[in-house]
Amino acid sequence: MAGHLKELRVTMEDRPGSLAKLAEALGKAGVNIEAISAATSGGSGDIRILVADTAAARKALEGAGVKVTGEREMTFVDLEDRPGSLASTARKLADQNINIDAVYVVGGAGGKKQLAIGTTDTAKARGAVR
Repeated sequence: MAGHLKELRVTMEDRPGSLAKLAEALGKAGVNIEAISAATSGGSGDIRILVADTAAARKALEGAGVKVTGEREMTFVDLEDRPGSLASTARKLADQNINIDAVYVVGGAGGKKQLAIGTTDTAKARGAVR
């Protein structure tokens, strides 16, 4: 399932209740957040979520007054759960001049971790990590 996730990006005001508003809208729509990243700066929050059904998520968020500012495909890679695994994958991308701007752990079992990686060129990144 994780390989079918897409990232949605929203910007919200940095104040109590903003994340609750986002999560409540998705929960009411039956959209599960598979992974999330959030950071605040200068009075606003940049929130990125990975979901399976981006159309339903977008509809729920916009219906709640939350503006979706971006959507994209991710590159998925299974790594050995050991020191240096991420370094090896990041080096493969760097050597192809592909910038990584987001990383999520989306699963793992049996000594492996599955990562979702956001890059400047998804198609090229997928080829580089194969």
